[in-house]
Amino acid sequence: MDKIVALGIDVGSTTVKMVGVNASGDFEWNYLEGSDPRVEDQVDSFLQRFRTETGMTDSVPLVATGYGRKLVGQAEKIVTEITCHAKGVFKQLGHGGTLIDIGGQDSKVIIIGEEGQVVDFAMNDKCAAGTGRFLENTAGRLRVPLDQMGEVAIAARDEVAISSTCTVFAESEIISLIAHGVKVEPILKGLHRSLIIRVVAMVRSIGLIPPLMLSGGVVKNPAIRKMIEEESGEPVILPEQPQLMGAYGAALIAQKIAVG
Repeated sequence: MDKIVALGIDVGSTTVKMVGVNASGDFEWNYLEGSDPRVEDQVDSFLQRFRTETGMTDSVPLVATGYGRKLVGQAEKIVTEITCHAKGVFKQLGHGGTLIDIGGQDSKVIIIGEEGQVVDFAMNDKCAAGTGRFLENTAGRLRVPLDQMGEVAIAARDEVAISSTCTVFAESEIISLIAHGVKVEPILKGLHRSLIIRVVAMVRSIGLIPPLMLSGGVVKNPAIRKMIEEESGEPVILPEQPQLMGAYGAALIAQKIAVG
């Protein structure tokens, strides 16, 4: 392992991710766990784990991003997820284009320029229907593990349209469908489609500039990737460890602080 010179932390609504990078901005270390409401205590725990696992005792700059970034008192700087995801994905893939980041609490579409800069963006943080929370809220109702929802949806032959544009109303719609004997599989497929239609509408609102790239934990779901391709008409590209791109981008910004 090369010497780690900087850390980035992404405090999301569902998970917290930390990434360490070397002087060249390459991945060297990472850790992820579920979000804790005691953010500063959790960040201290992450930093202790970092020191224990790497054997490093030197202080290194930390940049925070994500939903709870303003609660990270240990950070030298806080930066928006939009900037951090763009930096992380550009560094890893080496080109610009259109980035879709689907998180637990919001979803974003970011146009990344040829030099990695944010050219334009659209964001949904007002309604859960276009976010990972939409699937998470219904996973329990349908008794399907969250990490299996995508595979079940892809395998379904039929698809039931979910017309509600609100998570609460969608849940009521699902209850009604179940009461009428509709099977879980086509409901799941319809739920995924409903989410993706909203996300692709955001893409079209600012204009799709190929290639189409994905980041965020939700895109590990295979049905999400497949349906984005179907609805957008574009193949999708994923960086390695898409869930870590926000923390990675934050670490890259911290690296600039470290090396000057």
